[in-house]
Amino acid sequence: MSKKVVLITGTNSGFGWLTANSVAALGHKVYATMRDTEGKNADKAKALAQIENVTVLDVSLTDEASVNNAIDSIIAAEGAIDVLVNNAGAAMFGVAESSTTADVQRMFDINVFAPWRLIKLVLPAMRKQSDGLIINVSSGFGTVSFPFSTVYSASKFGLEGLSEGLHYELRPLGVDVAIIQPGTFPTEISQKIQSGSDTSVVDDYKAILDYPNKMLAAISQIFETVKPDPQDVADAVVQLINLPKGQRPLRTVVDPSTGAFIKRANDAVNVEYSNALTAFGMEGLLA
Repeated sequence: MSKKVVLITGTNSGFGWLTANSVAALGHKVYATMRDTEGKNADKAKALAQIENVTVLDVSLTDEASVNNAIDSIIAAEGAIDVLVNNAGAAMFGVAESSTTADVQRMFDINVFAPWRLIKLVLPAMRKQSDGLIINVSSGFGTVSFPFSTVYSASKFGLEGLSEGLHYELRPLGVDVAIIQPGTFPTEISQKIQSGSDTSVVDDYKAILDYPNKMLAAISQIFETVKPDPQDVADAVVQLINLPKGQRPLRTVVDPSTGAFIKRANDAVNVEYSNALTAFGMEGLLA
């Protein structure tokens, strides 16, 4: 297997941390990004930088200049980026109406615009060499929108929309785009879940406010009984990297608890999607 240059975002914890370790262990050159490497993430940055084949970069994904500088430095050192893993993301939970426009903007800045910013920067070199892989870490909530995760789901729908169209546009040019849809896992993101800023409307939802608690209780039960392992997501990234070009699936569901439901939904849509492309004369993009 040829060694690749792999850029992974959000590597200070959770899926990103595990993915950086797993990919580097295979001998690939990993550029691991995180914010505040000399502040709150200093210990994580130092620990990750000590791993063979890993270089840590301090990058703010919502800052265009910061991202540009990071991409320029990698290409200057390596010549190209072979694999981009857009893992970094943010979550929001609560009554949707409590989200202000600024709250929604923040979700999309991190979960949609930041990945797109990176995709735009890595694509020219990938197209030039007719080879490359972009992996976008989405969610099962990128296929369906659950109550109280509405804004988060909307942002993941956006990421999936970008990914799905690109999957078909870029594959004939030698570049693969793939989505990973994790379910609920016990990672640090659960400690950073945001809520809407407009709390004035919450009292008007008293009739259904017990449901978020029921959902959180169900998730806790899943953690106790199913014991989902975040390493499964890192392993899914590795599997996509290892697959031959052109044979990587659009979506990979990683969810040992409720993932069968998401996979069935994806499969059903995929059949009709293929029929629609054929109807519009684009069946050649399905090959």
